[in-house]
Amino acid sequence: MRRLRARRWLLLVLVGLALGASPAGASRFWRGDQGGAGHYREVPPADAAANEAGPRYRGEDGPPVQLRLVDRGSHHEVRAGNRLPGPVEVVLRLREGENVTSAPAMPVRTVVPAHAEAVVARLYASDPRHGGSFDVVLEQMPGDPRARPLDYEYRLPFEHPRVRVDQGFGGSFSHADAQNRYAVDFAMPEGTPVLAAREGVVMQVESDHAGTGLDRGRYGGRANYVRILHADGSMALYAHLKADGVLVRVGQRVRQGQRIALSGNTGFSTAPHLHFAVQVNRGMRLESVPFRMFAGPSELRFARDADSDGH
Repeated sequence: MRRLRARRWLLLVLVGLALGASPAGASRFWRGDQGGAGHYREVPPADAAANEAGPRYRGEDGPPVQLRLVDRGSHHEVRAGNRLPGPVEVVLRLREGENVTSAPAMPVRTVVPAHAEAVVARLYASDPRHGGSFDVVLEQMPGDPRARPLDYEYRLPFEHPRVRVDQGFGGSFSHADAQNRYAVDFAMPEGTPVLAAREGVVMQVESDHAGTGLDRGRYGGRANYVRILHADGSMALYAHLKADGVLVRVGQRVRQGQRIALSGNTGFSTAPHLHFAVQVNRGMRLESVPFRMFAGPSELRFARDADSDGH
């Protein structure tokens, strides 16, 4: 029922000249020699396996950060380009390589700023007289691990005279893991307007999912959501939204109280509700953090590990 796990985006590529051209899956390039100059080609040599499959991406239109290879003559730069309006932490790993040296040595971890591209590593031929290949894996997680969330008075993310909390902090059903420990599930009819609990910038959205159920393999990770980045680097997550119910776009700045979505019942869920959490990146992992929320002048008190009525 009430749990949403952020995807630890995994992009597998065998780096080549047109790395950014295939965001939906794995791309492989082989290095050969032509007239004494190294080059890459998409056609494998006769002794290479022709049908290798890598993990494929499910979601909006490709992972947030994509790789690009730049030939500098003596070496190649592996560049990571971040399409999001907020920082993303990445780890670049050399899964396997032949006649290749990385500087710095992999794994390499860095933070790519919003709408920016960063050089993650430089790859050199160990022996320039011979060709080689390299297989790298890029892991990515939204947010900057250096962020320190401030105490903030969040408003109720909807307009209601009474608040019914189906599951609060540490809820035994699905709020026991780090991402959801301090999440709150507000029961509400589908189509209820969802309001921004705090001002910020829309960092990610998903609105294409329509199904719901308790089959984790089928519905886990398929909840519609809006993720809003705050000035202190924390991120609010509004999840299980109605299909096509997102009312904002990535990069849009929203004010506190602004309508951002319609509530729903999508993904791993048993009933219509809004899943709300404030999360921070703690070093390639998202963790929810405690927050204070107010309905008018009254501060809400969320019961732990039990169903409860608010006020």
